[in-house]
Amino acid sequence: MQTLLNQLVYFGYFQSIFLLFIYLFSPKNRKNINGYVAFLVVVLMIGLSGRVIYISEVFGKNFRFIAFSEFATLLFGSTIYLFTRSSLLKKRFSYQDLLHYIPGVFYIIFVIFMFMLPTDQEMRLRVKSGELFRTITIFIGIGLLFNITYWAMSLHLFFVFKKELRDELSYTVKTQFFLNFLIAIGICLLCWVIVYFISIFGFEMIERTARETIWLSIALIILFIAYYGMISPDLFKIIPPSIHKKYTQSKLSKKDLDALKAQLDTLMIEKKPYLNRKLLKAELAEMLGVSSPEIARLLNENVGMNFFEYINYYRIKEFVELAKSEKNQNLTFFGIAQEAGFNSKTTFNKSFKKLMGTSPKEYFTSLQN
Repeated sequence: MQTLLNQLVYFGYFQSIFLLFIYLFSPKNRKNINGYVAFLVVVLMIGLSGRVIYISEVFGKNFRFIAFSEFATLLFGSTIYLFTRSSLLKKRFSYQDLLHYIPGVFYIIFVIFMFMLPTDQEMRLRVKSGELFRTITIFIGIGLLFNITYWAMSLHLFFVFKKELRDELSYTVKTQFFLNFLIAIGICLLCWVIVYFISIFGFEMIERTARETIWLSIALIILFIAYYGMISPDLFKIIPPSIHKKYTQSKLSKKDLDALKAQLDTLMIEKKPYLNRKLLKAELAEMLGVSSPEIARLLNENVGMNFFEYINYYRIKEFVELAKSEKNQNLTFFGIAQEAGFNSKTTFNKSFKKLMGTSPKEYFTSLQN
């Protein structure tokens, strides 16, 4: 087991050097990778450097080199949150973001004074008295709570963001990769919590080995994300930046909304903007000559649907008409759905069943009977 862990340490170490080398000497890739991830890769490289020096015994079996890896302990959660926020909300770095790293700085100072500066004799006395174990237990608990809080904030931000997309986009976007990343981090943290409580009940050696494994797992996940951020940056470019444009609040009267509703109905019938598979709420608002909040208010108050539901309602109507046409008999249901403006088979099936109460196949089978 230890041999495998050592091999993973070497792999992670050289992978971090490779990524940083590309980041520093390839301007094209530097634009793709998120700055927060790049920062975390630097921190991981420092931590992994300590472990590489320790297991290679270049300077002997000095446990102080392992303490380098603890520098990253309180930097995981905050950086993952800032990475999530910047990726989803397109928020650029500001000096206020550094406030999230203050606990991590204090933790690093603690590690230096607790593990790296004391003499071997002092460390032996602390181990013998149990002081070292109690201190480690308390600070690992604080670090876990800190990282779990930031992870929960990241997950909440993701789900709120995904929900709000339905008010801006008429199509589904690929967010599964990002969600899988957060789930993987969550699983690592859950395992860390379990082994933490195992150590409290006296199984210190199990906790020590397991914590090393979990720490390394998180490090490899971050390196994996950094790698894919370079080779496939579109995985993190979830939505077009135009939807973040700010508008003033709607000031339309009820009479104005009724008139606008009539204009919208005419627009949808005559110009069929829903056939655009990537239609944005901002684009539809521009076609009507109103702001995004005004069309959102119109849909909520006069139609009773959000933008996603409203556009797909018209796409379902278009699909039904196209499916009845003889010239489309050779197309599959999804092929016809694409002609009606859908870009996702899953979205089409869900929207159809929600509106019609049955699947497309069952619906057209019932018409033939």
